[in-house]
Amino acid sequence: MADQPSQASSPVEISVADLPKNLGDLVLKADAAIEQNNLGYAVKLLLSVLKAEPGFVDGRKKLRVAEMKIAGPPKKKGLFGGGGAGKLKGKAKKDPAGVIDDIEKELEKDPYNAGLNELLHDVSFSLNMLDTAAFALETIRRATPDNTKLLHKLATFYEARNMPEEAAAVYKDIVKADPTDTDAVKGEKDMTARASMARSQDASGALVKKDDKETLALEKASRAAMTQDQLEEKRDQLVQQYNEDVNNFEVVKQLAAIYEQSEDWAMAQQMYEWAHTLSAGDAALKMKSNNMKDRAGEEEIRVLESRVEENPDDEEAQAALEEYQQTRAVAQVDERRKRVEQNPTDPQLRYDLGQALYHAGEYSEAIPHLQQATRNPHIRTRVLLLLGRTFDAKGMSDMAIKQLTDANSELTVMDKTKKEVLYELGLIHDKVSSKDDALNCFKQIYEVDYGYRDVAHRVESSYSG
Repeated sequence: MADQPSQASSPVEISVADLPKNLGDLVLKADAAIEQNNLGYAVKLLLSVLKAEPGFVDGRKKLRVAEMKIAGPPKKKGLFGGGGAGKLKGKAKKDPAGVIDDIEKELEKDPYNAGLNELLHDVSFSLNMLDTAAFALETIRRATPDNTKLLHKLATFYEARNMPEEAAAVYKDIVKADPTDTDAVKGEKDMTARASMARSQDASGALVKKDDKETLALEKASRAAMTQDQLEEKRDQLVQQYNEDVNNFEVVKQLAAIYEQSEDWAMAQQMYEWAHTLSAGDAALKMKSNNMKDRAGEEEIRVLESRVEENPDDEEAQAALEEYQQTRAVAQVDERRKRVEQNPTDPQLRYDLGQALYHAGEYSEAIPHLQQATRNPHIRTRVLLLLGRTFDAKGMSDMAIKQLTDANSELTVMDKTKKEVLYELGLIHDKVSSKDDALNCFKQIYEVDYGYRDVAHRVESSYSG
């Protein structure tokens, strides 16, 4: 990586390990200055680093902490005012990468400034610096929990990135600040349900069968804030308004949301796509459109799988399921490849493409995309799990064991993901005749979850000789 990225190039988010040595040394000096409470010097050093590498997320976090210590508790004027941001908005449109340094110079004077932090979010989002975009609004969330307008923006951002747990937490904070905010109340329920649904999927993205009833119950609970009749009435009102003016952006967005709540994924996808067009390219709306398209496919598979389960001897139903799965696998690869081409630095999109390639049996092509996706800490363990499975599918057992061992070491709580990692690791150890290592993996699960898959049989049979 070059020491000084050109202003014309788009910054890429990096960790301290990716910094060139001269900048890494400056970060060490800044850390030492912070420990010695020499905050002004630390700010100066970190600003220099970020000017050279705007994508250094941890550096920006260190900088903001130092600035906040210097500034003291936030003052009311700085919380909600947009002072300082207005004069930079014009430059932000022309040179989003170049304006970041200007924003930071203003934030040095007022790190809590809502307008500046929102502008940093918008600029970072346009550059696909998604962790930086989140951090900008998280700054407001921590300093100004009453600024529900920007908290809603943060929750929507997390929702669009398919991070329901984070979105639910933000909606919960909004409800604390304003218990009458019905959108936040419903948002928290929806996102909590979606997070639970996500936990009922394995790393490859397939629904876990035993959780199907629970998943459907959660989906029903997520709609509890509005009855079916109310949803239909609201939908009909919006459809009438839409027919009067198909270019009414707010109506299109609301109609898309109603179709989403009604689980009419195909119509929701169409409306979000049209909203994206009307917005002149709002990336969050494009993400929503993509999510709806994926959910429509998942629902179709669920329907076909139910037919097969109810009629196991129905060869036509089985053939329809297999044909749809194959067709969808190819379509998903094409669709997700386009998404990566549009945003090549987004680890989540790399993971989605790697997942689609894995399902399509394109294991070698999936690997580099999954490797790039490990940069996202929010999905890293899931990525490593799928990488392990991909290497295993290629017959590269030692590489698979390495990925799964790394994933296991990063998981400190015996949750669903850790059990899945240990089970997969145990299977591969067993496959290569590392019986003791395999048994150790199964025993760790057995100690906390007797009923998990077939671990009880595997562990207990090892004692019977």
